[in-house]
Amino acid sequence: MSALFVLASGGTGGHLFPAEALARELIKCGARISLFTDSRVDALAATIPGIDIQRVTAGRLAGGPARAAYGLAEIAIGAMQARRLLRRSKPAAVIGFGGYPSLPTMLAAALLGLPTLLHEQNAVLGRANRLLAPLVWRIATGFPDTAGLRPSDRARVVHTGNPVRPAVLALGGAGYDPPGPDAPIELLVIGGSQGAHVLAEIMPAALAMLSSPLRQRLHVSQQARPEDLPAVVAAYGKAGIAAEIESFFADIPQRMTRAHLAITRAGASTVAELATIGRPALLIPYPYAADDHQTANARAFAAAGGGRIIAQTGLRAETLAADLETLLTNGSILARMARDAAAFGRHDAARQLAALAVALEPGAALQECSA
Repeated sequence: MSALFVLASGGTGGHLFPAEALARELIKCGARISLFTDSRVDALAATIPGIDIQRVTAGRLAGGPARAAYGLAEIAIGAMQARRLLRRSKPAAVIGFGGYPSLPTMLAAALLGLPTLLHEQNAVLGRANRLLAPLVWRIATGFPDTAGLRPSDRARVVHTGNPVRPAVLALGGAGYDPPGPDAPIELLVIGGSQGAHVLAEIMPAALAMLSSPLRQRLHVSQQARPEDLPAVVAAYGKAGIAAEIESFFADIPQRMTRAHLAITRAGASTVAELATIGRPALLIPYPYAADDHQTANARAFAAAGGGRIIAQTGLRAETLAADLETLLTNGSILARMARDAAAFGRHDAARQLAALAVALEPGAALQECSA
């Protein structure tokens, strides 16, 4: 029977996208995959036929002493459930992707002495992974430098990069052509899967302040929350700017490839996708993200030359319009940013992570997965 690999992940896209990419890579190598998580993963089960889903009780350790105590009890229950499942299934390795739903499984795996690997997507170690880091065999990171690691943990760190969805990976290396002097300009504005209210307010106002010739060349794809849609559509219409406004775009990879510039939040998956496709970006980190990890992600991307950071606290329509006027009329700057963004990407992240997982248990090695 082929080797089994257990993936433990939180239920949000930021955790599940790299887990999905690793699952696909290991399945190509002939492995079996079991995903241990909470109840938010039905979509992933449909996306990867044959993957086994195990729901494990988990709780959060935040929200005051009473809530934290309750969360600790839930984690203990989940760890017992996971221990039972792991003893029965005997996986070759257990790989955690962060989020509190990963805690019970990774704790159980560590207690059983199973080969263990963590993957941290952000440039700051997440809270769950921070608790688990001292217990696991290896730690893979999405960014070259990851804050929050203890000195004793760094010897076990390997920078693999962040795996991205197959639809994104297929568009890697698409090349970048900056807009010509009179050519159309494609902008992509995304603030997470449901958009961002601040971008719904600021972007139409900023673009309306651009010079008339530049406005007439724009085509904007912007995600906005359903409650913001009417106002955003009206604002672009009043400014005479061609725009597609939806609460969700199913074809983000294709729109990102067409974009001359992206204006986005700075989640790890978004930054990885920008780097894989090689697109310049203005990054507006979500200021309330845990441990301000989006700012750390944005700084790494900007330091590599792929983007510029605008703090939400300093976000003004007038200053954003001035930045956009400069960027969108200077193709050489955009081309350089696109080139630097692409150089920051790790197209082989899923393969490297798969090789690292397989190497934990040489007896289960799959030839196609070797680095």
